[in-house]
Amino acid sequence: MSEQSDELTVGERIKFQRERRGMTQAVLAGLVGRSTAWLKKIEQNQRPLNSHAALQKIALSLRIDDLSVLTGPASSPQPISTGRLYHPASAAVWAVLLERGTCGPAQIPEGTTARSYGADVDAGWKLWHRAADNRTDVGLIVPDLIRLGEALVAHSAGEERRRVLSALAASYRLAQQVIAYIGPAEAVWMLGDRAMAAAADADDPAAMGAAAWNLANTLRAVGEHEGAMMLTTTAIERLRPHLPEAPLHWRGLYGALHLHASITEAKDGREGQAWRLWDTADQVAKSLPAGYAELSTVFGRANTDLHAISINTELRSSGKALNLTDAIDPDAIPSTERRTRLWVDAARAHLDRGDRTAALHVMGRALKVSRETVQFTPQARTVAAELWRRAPRSMREETLELAETVGIPTGF
Repeated sequence: MSEQSDELTVGERIKFQRERRGMTQAVLAGLVGRSTAWLKKIEQNQRPLNSHAALQKIALSLRIDDLSVLTGPASSPQPISTGRLYHPASAAVWAVLLERGTCGPAQIPEGTTARSYGADVDAGWKLWHRAADNRTDVGLIVPDLIRLGEALVAHSAGEERRRVLSALAASYRLAQQVIAYIGPAEAVWMLGDRAMAAAADADDPAAMGAAAWNLANTLRAVGEHEGAMMLTTTAIERLRPHLPEAPLHWRGLYGALHLHASITEAKDGREGQAWRLWDTADQVAKSLPAGYAELSTVFGRANTDLHAISINTELRSSGKALNLTDAIDPDAIPSTERRTRLWVDAARAHLDRGDRTAALHVMGRALKVSRETVQFTPQARTVAAELWRRAPRSMREETLELAETVGIPTGF
């Protein structure tokens, strides 16, 4: 069928446009932040598509600038913006991924070793958690970290090569953090796959656990909770035998994987399992030195407390979440991004209780910590959009300012 029939349903129209562009269900689902199973049901008319926001995301992903192409000929034209969140780091990371196999290897500066390269990657992770504009700042260095790591792998052997591979896996993960929610979905998945492959090639259980943590975040973001749990539980079992003699960061990753799984279970409403996983992470955190924070996941006492707030927020236990927020010391959280998300979670809890004034106030605190994190984090953007849509007349000016700061379309 070369032309779209007027008789097609919305789901059938989506399928027609997707196939017309040679796009798989998995790719389109990933682009709109949903699971493949969800999209399949939409296309087969087994589930109604009642969300206007989801319909717009599908249209944008299919490069359609008129929503009536999907809603049917009875609809009047509904032009939409085909713009997307833009950050220059996204293009830079995508470019370095496409270079492999098409460009010659990067030049290796004299004196560069696996140890010095690993130190550079670690410095990148420290910058990620320290900088207010972490996507901008880390986006400037991570393409070169990837280029250098790939060149070093090609010129290394034995234990030196294993160390480089572990550090290269960490640089892929760092790039994955930079372009999460803003980069082409294909690039995010490619980085996750390369990180897992490099860690496996290094035969490094800790690197494999960290790569699983990153990739599971991506899976959870698109609704693939079962896949996310499979990755985290496999990584947990791989690390468990090593714990008695493991270095601190192995134990930190073990705890971080439990926290990741606890949030995933909470998102699915499995309260008991979510708290059992959190309890294990809590015991791990208590076994580590005071003030310890694992480098990339910042797992430690403060981050475990922060996840307790997130679990309660996901379970709609807003009162408990806000009580925990009152008790936590934001300055103890060793990550600018995580401190920002503390206030975003608090705003979500206030919204759940119908307190828009308090939600607006704590979103202001989030912006003061890291405007860039608020601008490019879906949950923060959702709160800003919700406040703008439902603001009473007395709060209209303030919510409009928040929405425009974050980049939410307001029609003004």
